Amino acid sequence: MAQQVTDGTAGATGPVPDEEGYQRGLGSRQIQMIAIGGAIGTGLFLGAGTAISKAGPSLLLSYAVAGVVIFVIMRALGELLTYRPVSGSFAEYAREFLGPFAGFATGWTYWLFWVVTGMAETTAAAVYVRFWAPGIPQWTTALVFLLLLYAANLISVKVFGEIEFWFSMVKVTAILGMILIGVGVLTLGFSDAGDTASVANLWQDGGFFPEGVGATVMTLQIVMFAYVGVELVGVTAGESEDPEKTLPRAINTLPLRIALFYVGALLVILSLVPWSEFRPGVSPFVAAFGRIGIPAAAGIVNFVVLTAALSSCNSGMYSTGRMLRDLALRGQAPGRLTGLNARRTPAAAITVSCLLMGAGVVLNYCVPERAFQYITSVATVCGLWTWGAILASQIRYRAAWTSGRLPAPSFRAPGGNWSRALALAFLALVAVLIAVDPDTRISLYVFPVWALCLTAGYAVLRRRDPAALDAGLRPEEGG
Repeated sequence: MAQQVTDGTAGATGPVPDEEGYQRGLGSRQIQMIAIGGAIGTGLFLGAGTAISKAGPSLLLSYAVAGVVIFVIMRALGELLTYRPVSGSFAEYAREFLGPFAGFATGWTYWLFWVVTGMAETTAAAVYVRFWAPGIPQWTTALVFLLLLYAANLISVKVFGEIEFWFSMVKVTAILGMILIGVGVLTLGFSDAGDTASVANLWQDGGFFPEGVGATVMTLQIVMFAYVGVELVGVTAGESEDPEKTLPRAINTLPLRIALFYVGALLVILSLVPWSEFRPGVSPFVAAFGRIGIPAAAGIVNFVVLTAALSSCNSGMYSTGRMLRDLALRGQAPGRLTGLNARRTPAAAITVSCLLMGAGVVLNYCVPERAFQYITSVATVCGLWTWGAILASQIRYRAAWTSGRLPAPSFRAPGGNWSRALALAFLALVAVLIAVDPDTRISLYVFPVWALCLTAGYAVLRRRDPAALDAGLRPEEGG
């Protein structure tokens, strides 16, 4: 159902809006870099330090296996996106193929994921700034970052795309530079670590599995958090200039990005320095390049990590605004959140999400340091739900088009349903690992409460406004 645009921008210039009222203002260059940036974040730059200390060199295997699962998920998403590219895609596909409650739960859960991630990342960014300016109060820096990214997201989708493009460029350039320097040390032997740097570090300090296979399996939950956000390319579908071409291209390059930026980077780092010298909570990149003796290495990597945190927060504002507006368009959130500003960005929905992220800054300022780990574990569980919904929706869609009930996609996921079933089993395994680990178990205490809230909200909505659970978009009520 086409929506009626009532925000007073009918005479605005620029790209023609799609049926949801958005402008398709994200080009191929921006989509490609958003896809790359979604696969590089604080999970790699910081989380890898904890994972290395727990599993040693075998962490490479965890990243490789998890990377294959992520590729299966993204190819499934690509099939759905070329079938019908819409903003808020995960919730829409879940609603269509799994039922109204699945769509309702997926939309709100993905919104929660980026809100809590934004809480963590703004606080993390403020902590990183204290590296250079320890006298500035943490809450002040966090608030400044939040307001700047909020303003950028209100201006236009092109501004969001450009900011994310350059954030991603910094991360990609930094990792490529680190890999090249590391390879130079390994092959030419220069730097302070030249005498001990060797690929033999991958197996000579206790073997490839120094803590056992079980320890390697336990790191999968940390690894999966590092990959959370790669699905953001699906949220951009409603604002991509040519989604049928740009989205499959971005998804197909995912294996190369994982092999280079995750497995490749960690392979070099673990060859430069014995795994036993890495410590939890310390970036392995800072540790390795400090060992090499590169001047200002800690400052350089700290800047890159800061960029990663701001990139994640920027993506969070973009995603939460679109997802919340999508829920409002279906009558599943307050109608005022449907409004678009003159530049066709969901200003009301972004504002509400930003206010909640701001509350998280205060929360993180008041609670112990472990709160960051708790928040990220909650985000991981939300990510598992979203990925599971994508896989289940694609399985149902595959059944529909193979039987002739729906048109076949132009971009088909390889393999049969067995590959998606294995991916779903893998996600279930990660959920079990989260429950086993006492440091992350709290997320499984939080998620049942969230599930109860969703169930109660759905029951109230079904009683008060059953039409809100129908398939079509509603006319805009805000603006």
